[in-house]
Amino acid sequence: MSETWIRAVVLVCTFGAVLLLVETLVSALARTRTVRREINQRLRVIASGRSREEALSVLRRPVNDLPDRLSPWLGKMVLKFERMMIAAQIRAPIGRLLTIIVAAPVLVFLIVTLLVGLAGGAMSFGRILLIGTFAVVVGVLLPILLVQVKANRTRKKMQEQFPVALDVFVRGLRAGHPIASALDLLTVEMPDPIGSQFGIVVDEVTYGADLRDALQAMAERWDSDEIRMFVVSLAVQSETGGNLAEVLENLARVIRERASMMMKVRALSSEGRMTAIMLTVLPVFAFTLLFLFNPSFYLDVAGDPAFVPGFGGLIILYIIGFITIRRMVDLKV
Repeated sequence: MSETWIRAVVLVCTFGAVLLLVETLVSALARTRTVRREINQRLRVIASGRSREEALSVLRRPVNDLPDRLSPWLGKMVLKFERMMIAAQIRAPIGRLLTIIVAAPVLVFLIVTLLVGLAGGAMSFGRILLIGTFAVVVGVLLPILLVQVKANRTRKKMQEQFPVALDVFVRGLRAGHPIASALDLLTVEMPDPIGSQFGIVVDEVTYGADLRDALQAMAERWDSDEIRMFVVSLAVQSETGGNLAEVLENLARVIRERASMMMKVRALSSEGRMTAIMLTVLPVFAFTLLFLFNPSFYLDVAGDPAFVPGFGGLIILYIIGFITIRRMVDLKV
């Protein structure tokens, strides 16, 4: 075979390979765009072939598996923790999460104690206190802090989306849709998190729940005053009559004005809030990183008789300062 024919065959093979590669990339992009058309997680679950009942079980957190008879203080803490998990969109049962929270610091404590023992360090009460504090920080405080940050971002996005959802709901009512159909319109028009949350409400109503009870449960899950006002508006309108679209339009305006006032307050208090964040978060990160990269900085002085009262007093002062700062920057609007 001549050199010309060999060159022609190579060019044809190269052209075919490039064409096949381009076609593969275009098909992958087309599939990606098709997936992205589903604007919230509920629609993606349904588009994957699952039923609405299966989508409801996927999106909704499992029923609380803790005992009903808890002390008021402990029950309040568990409820707050449950709401934080809902906002962070973590769907593991709360009993399993609390078990992990208890087991994680114990595991970290055992690992660090074993490493210190293998390094030839003698264990004293000061070192046990130091390692225990490190285990609690790494196993409990830092994971909860990260989950809290994610939950706050989701709540903020939920608050920003709710007035827009009310506008879509009002337009649906004025177009002649009944309340149930207008709510179903939100599940296909609104992105996450509010689109999937209204989808849960619609699915619960479909399977027999009362509309006001489903919306009230949504408000309690997210601890949202805006959703509570929406539920009250629906309840009052259903009992007294009136133009629901006009009532909800006024409610959307009130919520936007309230959010504007909140933003002004946050802007005026931004310096204090940033100072509070630095004073509460920076010591925890500094202690964790320094213990990880230079453990001898603490372990070498942990055997000193003054270490235990000094370190214990430092922890007590940090807790008092944390509570005081949280109360100072916890502004209600």
